Amino acid sequence: MRDSRHLANDAWEALLSAHAAAMRQFAAEDIWQDLSMREYDVLYTLSKCREPVRISELNQHVLLSQPALSRLVHRLAGRGMIECHADPADGRGVRVSLTDAGRARQRQIGRRHARSVARVLTARLSPGELRQLATIALKLAGQPAATDTAANNENKDMRQ
Repeated sequence: MRDSRHLANDAWEALLSAHAAAMRQFAAEDIWQDLSMREYDVLYTLSKCREPVRISELNQHVLLSQPALSRLVHRLAGRGMIECHADPADGRGVRVSLTDAGRARQRQIGRRHARSVARVLTARLSPGELRQLATIALKLAGQPAATDTAANNENKDMRQ
């Protein structure tokens, strides 16, 4: 019998392999228009924010270095999808938010991406396994499990 350290490492490798396989499949789909998946990720993350956020706050939710994220944000701002505002609490800081065009683009691509995610995951997992996956992933992320329909619908609405 394997000890918990080996089980944890096996589980981690399986999780990374599943993520990589799914991301390759999503990247190959013709839904991204003129955005990269990383650009979409930033738009999606900002779509969940109720108010403008500092780039350092945004950086906690995307897999980019701070300098790479800053460059990406400035590119998206140049394309009219993100607005940069002076931080009223700190004149040296910048807060970012989606423009109406950025929000529209995120929703347009997000609907297609949500259908792709559903298609890929439901092809491989039963509804019970999907619930288990969501519970485990939220636990690993240090977030409470969404147990009621309202919470699940709210999360779904944020992804679109």
